[in-house]
Amino acid sequence: MHPFFQYTTTHTDAHPSLKTPSEAITIHRLEDGLTVLSVTGEDALSFLQGQITNDLAARGTEAACLAGYCTAQGRLLATAVFSQSPSHAAAQAAQATQSHEISMLLRSDIATAVAKRLSMFVLRSKVKIAPSAYAAAGVCAPNSKVDMLTAALGHSLPLTPWQTMHAQTGIWIAAPTPPGFHRWWWLAAQHASEPSQFNWPGLGTVLSLADTKKWFTTDIQLGLPWVEAKTQDLFIPQTLNLDLIEGVSFTKGCYPGQEIVARSHYRGTLKRRMTLARVDTLLGTDMTPGLDIYEGDQPCGRVINLSSEGEQSWLLIEAPFDAMNRNALLLGSPTGPRVLLASLPYEIRPLQT
Repeated sequence: MHPFFQYTTTHTDAHPSLKTPSEAITIHRLEDGLTVLSVTGEDALSFLQGQITNDLAARGTEAACLAGYCTAQGRLLATAVFSQSPSHAAAQAAQATQSHEISMLLRSDIATAVAKRLSMFVLRSKVKIAPSAYAAAGVCAPNSKVDMLTAALGHSLPLTPWQTMHAQTGIWIAAPTPPGFHRWWWLAAQHASEPSQFNWPGLGTVLSLADTKKWFTTDIQLGLPWVEAKTQDLFIPQTLNLDLIEGVSFTKGCYPGQEIVARSHYRGTLKRRMTLARVDTLLGTDMTPGLDIYEGDQPCGRVINLSSEGEQSWLLIEAPFDAMNRNALLLGSPTGPRVLLASLPYEIRPLQT
């Protein structure tokens, strides 16, 4: 846990203008759900360019990107957010070559396995993959309170999704967000954790600690999928809509599974996609990602992500278009609770031949 959290307030202790929940600037501890890996070295950028579905090099240091990491068969082992840090001038002068530092934000339950698999392909490349010193948090602010947050931080923040800012407090990546709000993935710098180096107590009076589930519920409602341990090696990128949310480049060149992903894009007709759904009943602990979605007595899809708050749960599921059209899906079994389909903030559609 980042030491900053010892300074974070509750809603009742927050700044007077932030005591109304709808006006609160919230911070969500993501460390249990998301982990940051560090990919460093002279060849770090070119190495990742040959491993992931998106064009990280084209983003530079001022924009992050969503990308998938696939098997040779084009099935996703991870979805992750990648951010490239500016190179240090001193390091460049000393080495005469550019050293890259790239942060990879992904689900915690797959981080070790993904790091191990990536390391298998490093070979003689000058690349090191290791747990990062950054701690993952999520910050959400109403549009009207962004100025208050930036004043407490002492620096501006990126406001367009995927824009990135590198500051004393860490890396700030603008996340997809619902109307009226801004959200950021904050990769908090551990080295600046002492009050003598930054006014963490002052920032703590502005940020109110909020339920981590709410952050991931918002991810689900925005159609942002995270591959977890139970859903690895099940889906191609298009099934999880990565091609619709800037998670795939079809021009940057080869990576594991690229031929299959490209063939599905240019030659195939996609018959199934990810969509948003909810269940209005209390779910048991056995209801988890990877669970089958049924139509009648036949499984036809799977749960990708699930977040439960009380007796309502939000889900990202994948299913065939014709089953979505019939709208009679069930969760977990032929006698499971009804799955109520909802609209994503972007259009899903079959790929055209």
